[in-house]
Amino acid sequence: MSEQNPFHDPLRFERSVPPCTLVIFGANGDLTRRKLVPALYRLAFDRKLPQGFAILGNSRTKMSDDDFREKMREAVEKYSEDNSFDSGAWRDFACGIFYEPGDVNDPDLYQRLARRLAEVEKKRQAGANVMFYLATQPSQYATVVEGIGQSGLHEGAGWRRLIVEKPFGHDLRSARELNESIRRVFPENEVYRIDHYLGKETVQNIQAFRFGNGIFEPLWNRRYVNHVQITAAEEIGVEGRGSFYQETGALRDMIQNHLLQVMATVAMEPPAVFEPDAVRDERAKLLRSVRVMKPEEVLLNAVPGQYGPARVGGREVLGFRQEPGVAPEAQTDTYAAVTFYVDNWRWAGIPFYIRTGKRLPKRVTDIAIRFNSAPLSLFRNNGAGEQLPPDIQANLLILRIQPEEGISLRFLSKHPGDGMRLRPVSMDFNYGSSFGARSPSAYETLLLDAMRGDGTLYTRQDMVEASWQVVEPILQVWSETKFDFPNYEAGTWGPKAADEMLARHGHAWRIP
Repeated sequence: MSEQNPFHDPLRFERSVPPCTLVIFGANGDLTRRKLVPALYRLAFDRKLPQGFAILGNSRTKMSDDDFREKMREAVEKYSEDNSFDSGAWRDFACGIFYEPGDVNDPDLYQRLARRLAEVEKKRQAGANVMFYLATQPSQYATVVEGIGQSGLHEGAGWRRLIVEKPFGHDLRSARELNESIRRVFPENEVYRIDHYLGKETVQNIQAFRFGNGIFEPLWNRRYVNHVQITAAEEIGVEGRGSFYQETGALRDMIQNHLLQVMATVAMEPPAVFEPDAVRDERAKLLRSVRVMKPEEVLLNAVPGQYGPARVGGREVLGFRQEPGVAPEAQTDTYAAVTFYVDNWRWAGIPFYIRTGKRLPKRVTDIAIRFNSAPLSLFRNNGAGEQLPPDIQANLLILRIQPEEGISLRFLSKHPGDGMRLRPVSMDFNYGSSFGARSPSAYETLLLDAMRGDGTLYTRQDMVEASWQVVEPILQVWSETKFDFPNYEAGTWGPKAADEMLARHGHAWRIP
């Protein structure tokens, strides 16, 4: 009898999607236009949505159903990938799009939504299943959930689910308060906290790569791994969102949620079975194992940065403090680099270096796992009398998340010709060229999973709280410290202090 593979789930992407209606609060915002509706259209284009699927949008802007449909058509034409817009497919999809204007602070709105939902369900035969999507300002999340609860919209013959966009609170206290507001209306198993990084193919592939192959998992521990670097670099600045970003910063915006979740996926223990709760249990356990810094450790292990003006690519680029809406003395971190340690048996003593920033030289997100060098270096030089640097001698595994998703393994090989001249070479796997198929966007994957009731790639409340507990001591010390900003020029790889942080451990940042 063949041994059952607990990680093989052939039905995950084959399960039927039940009919449902998606209610989007904040339907006139950027997220809906740039991500949500284009992703839903693509799912419809690929025939992955159920018959009768419907969208009911809401925002304060007064529009008719047809006005909203036209606005969404323009968004899909502009933001859809691969030039997939098809007028016929759009007509079929648009038949299921509806709109109800109103202010989320107005209790009457939710009564009107209830009536529109009944009409939509009857017209589209969408069933009684409803999914609510919070695409509003975070300050309105609790208000919307309370309105849903007081109007009884959270109850019905079918299931009721809630998708919450990040940020999940501004700190640990506000995250707990938001959760308490949600918990009074929706049970935890019907709450889907969306983190689009977890929907990216390479992040999902980390588990397949580790747990589906016998060659790497035995090496995935402190005995063989020297350190791990996670980089999320952006070439752009704040793009007109200076006033919003001034209250957020890179540590809150990227590390507290996206990158700590990526780190948890890289470092988690194997789950017993590949099921949503089992996978999320292990991610949560990993996050609870991350060492919480003492105040005196923060400035040694966490470096903030802020970009200044520079000439990049032949044009003058503003510094953060010169961006519209930003205070001239702002202490906001547009760059953050942190050394994390995981206090468990697998990873004790191994540093995880995480960095993210705006106005860096290129847009790239990747995970670099550096293995220990061979215990005895027989080939200390390249055969021509030149010493091989330690970082070149070491094997390197790179998991590329964006812009091109794939995996590379670097190792040493003999150069053709006389003598033992060694040089690093790479074995590369690229999603596009290997499978010859389009990879779904993160929002396509995550929206479909929520409709199926699969929370594997979603964040649970205990994971949110664990990541805030790790980040809060850093935020506290940074808020009490006046930094000499700006401390890196736009178009460079960040402040010198970030290089010095790694140098104290004998390491250096890898240039992607």
